[in-house]
Amino acid sequence: MRCFEQIRVSLALLSEIRPMNVTLIGVGAGYSYVVSGPTHQCYEDISLMRSLPNMQVFSPADQFVAAALPAKCLRKNGPKYIRLDAQVLPPLYGADLPGLDDGFIVHRQGGRICLVATGYMVHTALKAAARLAASGLEVGVVDLFDITGFNVAKLNAVLSAYRGIVTMEEAFSGRGGLDAMMFNHLAGHGLNLPLLNIGVEGGYRFEIGERSLLHEQVGIGENEVVRKVGAFAQNLSK
Repeated sequence: MRCFEQIRVSLALLSEIRPMNVTLIGVGAGYSYVVSGPTHQCYEDISLMRSLPNMQVFSPADQFVAAALPAKCLRKNGPKYIRLDAQVLPPLYGADLPGLDDGFIVHRQGGRICLVATGYMVHTALKAAARLAASGLEVGVVDLFDITGFNVAKLNAVLSAYRGIVTMEEAFSGRGGLDAMMFNHLAGHGLNLPLLNIGVEGGYRFEIGERSLLHEQVGIGENEVVRKVGAFAQNLSK
């Protein structure tokens, strides 16, 4: 955030004048510096980088996608931003990645609701989806790791099979992040689907604790996701 003006002027603005291929790598997305408090945690980076009209934003959920992104970025001109977690996350993929060029990966299909998550929240989405399925509510799960350059036609084909969409991000809700992107996307492509955002509620929190505990407190933990998606499904049935 300190260097945002330099990013705006030297990359986003200057890249409109002459070709450039620059990739920024940020470490410490969301709550991943969990014991350092809000001064070291980052809930705003998706919104900040999306506000730059030509900035490409990548948000991998594990080391395999993260390792594959530099080669993808080298092939694409313009300024780019890769947001990494500060912690070692459980692997979701292997060396053979499906759909890397599409910008998203489908984990689960079926049901009336699709969870579209990015970064760390993909792990939460998968855990919540398993619990919801055990209770009789099947949901789809999509890992959207390319927030600004995904394959529009293919994602539309996936989303159109559902009756409702839930976005999940480790970022402030209603502040221009994944929720705003998906709202504009659905409206701009004629996908008349109800949208629920699961993001950080309220303002900054100063409590110190495990990431899962902090997530429950701000409305994005596994238990909160199960509760909110269940209520969303009930509203869709009315």
